[in-house]
Amino acid sequence: MKETEKTLVFNKLLDQYQYLGLTEEFIDEEADFTIHNLKDIHQVIPYQSPVYRTNFFSFVFVKDGSGKYTTDELVFEIRPGTIYFTNPGHFKSYEWRTLEEVYLVTLSESFLKENVHADIFDEFPFLLAETVPPRVIKPDVFTEFEQLYQQINRAYFSRSVYKNRIIGNLFVVLLLRIKECFWKDYNPIYEGNRSSQIVKNFKKLLEKHYRQLASGEAQMMFRVQDYADAQHLHPNYLNNVIKSKTGKAIGTWISEKTIAEAKSMLQNSAISIKEVAYRLGFSESANFSNYFKKHTGFSPVFYRKQQSGTTS
Repeated sequence: MKETEKTLVFNKLLDQYQYLGLTEEFIDEEADFTIHNLKDIHQVIPYQSPVYRTNFFSFVFVKDGSGKYTTDELVFEIRPGTIYFTNPGHFKSYEWRTLEEVYLVTLSESFLKENVHADIFDEFPFLLAETVPPRVIKPDVFTEFEQLYQQINRAYFSRSVYKNRIIGNLFVVLLLRIKECFWKDYNPIYEGNRSSQIVKNFKKLLEKHYRQLASGEAQMMFRVQDYADAQHLHPNYLNNVIKSKTGKAIGTWISEKTIAEAKSMLQNSAISIKEVAYRLGFSESANFSNYFKKHTGFSPVFYRKQQSGTTS
């Protein structure tokens, strides 16, 4: 698919459903995690979506449904027993010819890191893969997945104060089963495609560098030039490849990664905000606070209090 000015970009599933005129009542406006049966959303079948991009991860479990989905130039048929997932940045569209029981899970990188696994992409590297083909799972194996996502569904709609932790732990099990089913004999669809390899290398370096910042092994945030030097590329060329393949410029990837790491540290550690700023490469905590507020609308102090439940 070629990018056009009409390509839609959605940061949250709620934004997507609102734009497409789909049912929104099952989507929590504040949540970075959603799960629901698509039959409750699509009142009219068959349905054909427009081309769009999302800035969140999607996992689809097809117990009873048929259609197809497209990611970039690749088209995949969907039939009962299909499981597939997509990560942020790709051109996507989908078509449902029949739809009875198909569960969609969406979640942000922040949710993954805060509630599933702090080193999520080390433990589950397939989440960063360019494109992973769907798998049609044997009925008995699919039943195991069904039991997991139904448990997650019940937790999501519960009122438990531990809801996110329960979801996070169940999702670890779900990802381990996906890893077992999808990753053992994985071969990249775009093997040999230079642009796709550049994107994969960039994502891996981005993740590695922010781990080093968080652990204190690195003190300065990489610039575009640093990411380009790592692959012996001109920075303009690298930025063009990243933007054309993912829909986001390198600067956007860096800022989103910085905020995701900042949120994780503010929520999951007791280190001072000054130390968080230092670990993320900011020379002054005031600069970090301004940066964080610009991208989230909250100060780091307020965000930490909000996550700990101490705001009045």
